[in-house]
Amino acid sequence: MKKTYKIEVDCANCAAKMETAANAVPGVAKATVSYMTQKMAVEFAEGADVSATMQAVLKACKRVEDDCEIFGI
Repeated sequence: MKKTYKIEVDCANCAAKMETAANAVPGVAKATVSYMTQKMAVEFAEGADVSATMQAVLKACKRVEDDCEIFGI
């Protein structure tokens, strides 16, 4: 399953850090973050709990960029 989320990120470097952090979260098969469109696309691993996984993604992203936001989770 793949979902797209609106995000708020300040710069392209921060977006790259968020992408790396999101890809390290269990349950995420692949995540891409676009600074230009302010969107995060997440492909979830088979059987992953989407809500719990996205909470973990947000937590991981906040560790690398404390003022980032992911909307719609």
